[in-house]
Amino acid sequence: MSVTIHTPNTHALEEPLVKAWRDVPVSVAVDLVPNSQIDPVVKAHAVHDRPIQMAGPALTVSCTPPDFGAVVRALDEVCAGRVVIIDASAQTSHAVIGEILGGHLRAKGCAGLVVNGAVRDISDLGNWDDFPVFALSINPLGPTSANDGSINTPVKVGGVVIRPGDLVLGDRDGLAVLTPEQAQDRLHDAQVKLALEAEWIEGLASGKSAKEVFGL
Repeated sequence: MSVTIHTPNTHALEEPLVKAWRDVPVSVAVDLVPNSQIDPVVKAHAVHDRPIQMAGPALTVSCTPPDFGAVVRALDEVCAGRVVIIDASAQTSHAVIGEILGGHLRAKGCAGLVVNGAVRDISDLGNWDDFPVFALSINPLGPTSANDGSINTPVKVGGVVIRPGDLVLGDRDGLAVLTPEQAQDRLHDAQVKLALEAEWIEGLASGKSAKEVFGL
């Protein structure tokens, strides 16, 4: 077998749309689109206490540990702004990426990394606030071959199907995935919800009762 690289058939997300979603917490996104939430078992592994805010179109990678051939090939396929999604079939027996490959993705300007499996070198991977890393687990044991896998095919992570080009959002609360259509159609709703939450905060701070603020 060998690594298969597919050409995605989705329309590219426009940068202004991605930029607008960077200001939207994952909690707001999943409230608006409940089936967008990735299972929180895939969580941020940050060793710093700085904010995490990730948004970008997905580049999907599928591999089967201990082989990570598709992860290696993805280094040449990815471009700036992408969130790299590695589906290792929820197998955590071997890490499929660490500081060297992760650092190269970061250097290329990728927006972040989501691994349905294990990562290693977390002291480095987890200390980059410009390249958030989400994974099922940490395992120091690395891969043993680099022969197989696929790039740019639909994958399933945390119960959610992710297709190449889908918008991936991440913060310390967790992860959400929106189709390009959902990202376009629900942005206004998300901005309205953020404005409403700001009104709630202002109302509570002004001394109004919670009953009055929330219209109970």
